[in-house]
Amino acid sequence: MLSIIIGLILLMALAYLGWSIIWIAPLVSGIVALLSGMNILDAYTGTYMEGFVGFAKDYFPIFLFGAIFGKLMEDTGAAQSVAYKISSVIGKKRAILGMLLSAAILTYGGVSLFVVVFAVYPLAVAMFREANVSRKLIPSTFVLGAFTFTMTAIPGTPQIQNIIPINTFETDTMAAPILGIVAGLIMAVGGYAYLKFRQKQLDAKDDKFTEPEGDNQVKEINEDELPNWILSVIPLIAVVVTLNVFKELSILVALLFGIILIMLFNFKDYKDFIPAINGGASGSVMATINTSAAVGFGSVVTASPGFETVKELIFDIPLSPYFSEAFAVQLLAMITGSASGGMGIALEALGEEYYDIAVEQGLSLEAFHRITSVASGASILPHNGALLTLFTVTGLTHKDSYKDVFVVGLLIPMIATIAIIFLAMMGIN
Repeated sequence: MLSIIIGLILLMALAYLGWSIIWIAPLVSGIVALLSGMNILDAYTGTYMEGFVGFAKDYFPIFLFGAIFGKLMEDTGAAQSVAYKISSVIGKKRAILGMLLSAAILTYGGVSLFVVVFAVYPLAVAMFREANVSRKLIPSTFVLGAFTFTMTAIPGTPQIQNIIPINTFETDTMAAPILGIVAGLIMAVGGYAYLKFRQKQLDAKDDKFTEPEGDNQVKEINEDELPNWILSVIPLIAVVVTLNVFKELSILVALLFGIILIMLFNFKDYKDFIPAINGGASGSVMATINTSAAVGFGSVVTASPGFETVKELIFDIPLSPYFSEAFAVQLLAMITGSASGGMGIALEALGEEYYDIAVEQGLSLEAFHRITSVASGASILPHNGALLTLFTVTGLTHKDSYKDVFVVGLLIPMIATIAIIFLAMMGIN
């Protein structure tokens, strides 16, 4: 087990220092293999690459279509149009609520988390400036709106964290709707209440809005240049409806339908389509490789002799299997700095066992799906890849904003996970 512990600590430490998961994952995998007495070359060319390629084979098309859909939404101005309409309805004085809803609706509509950050940031600055709210709350508001309830909990979300468990538990995106709604409400309401509390604290300290500097400055939004908001929101609705109403169709068909609608509604901007598609495709490659690298590391860990002891410890947790599964998923997501990566490792290693346990003990496979998804999102430590991108875009630091991110992105989602586990134990789905 010592080799696994050393490997996990190294991976987390190096990721926190900013080293790319693409090369530290195979490096640390080699260290785990060496300390475990495995053949290093075989571990890398065989075990590691099989896990890497297996994940890429299953999920690259989803990453590709999702990234292209999101990039077209961004480059045509459709994402900004939807966000601007929400802010105008909510009122710019309610900056936190307006930004929260903008990020949530775009995420639930299938737009990639990273694209949402870039698309909504200019509007967020304008809203926080108008309401004179400290920019320190922008990252935590983004995290709450895009990285929590619409990513993992709300039934039907097309985000990858709700897609990955389908193959393992033979479920669909609407799995355990009651559990999903309860978890979503805990995260959304609890997170928003906390952010309003923090706004009052910062106001009392006279910590108000400050203009971003350097590369983080933003241009004023010209509403007249944005596309019609109704036509902009239709592709988002189309993706969710196609995915969840026509269950025989895959997420790829739903995303393709959304892509076609965006291009039809914004045909006057046809010259921007190829750059947007190219940009989305390039972004999808990096996202897939990053996650696949983490899963490849997990494959080496699970193939090491010490992993049998780890499995015994996890399965011997004297609580419901729902708890042990949530613990395994959350722990690995924390270590890898990726909700989808940690989930991929956990399901690769333990998914079949939990499927068999559910069948043998009469437990709900849908509950396992939803708990897996929600637990994976309750994992946003300082080295999380999406969080680092968010801080880069906003020009803020861990010192400025991580405390609030921790509460809305890890603590409250953890509470939501525990709550739905108890509901699942009561037979509620």
